[in-house]
Amino acid sequence: MNSPNKVLSYLGLAMRAGKLAIGEEGVLKAVRSGQARLVVMAEDASDNTRKKFQDKCQHYGVTLAECFDRYELGAAIGKEARVLVAVVDAGFARLIEPCLVNNPEVKPID
Repeated sequence: MNSPNKVLSYLGLAMRAGKLAIGEEGVLKAVRSGQARLVVMAEDASDNTRKKFQDKCQHYGVTLAECFDRYELGAAIGKEARVLVAVVDAGFARLIEPCLVNNPEVKPID
């Protein structure tokens, strides 16, 4: 299983475990309250949303990853299109973060 699939699978597990905040308001609340450990934003997010969450995550020291599109992100958590999700569990965040790093020199073996 390659890294993007792992990330989406872990996000699905976190959703079923109740360890995600979803949507703009939910993610913003999680970031401000210090609960968010990792924020995943869709690559096709609007410029306003992108700037807002880049600034918020930087200010509060939360890792922000921009990957997937809104439909992939939504499908992974069993919802329709979603632009933002926040992982509020440190364990899930530790599982997901290493999978988000793309090393172009190493290619996965299928």
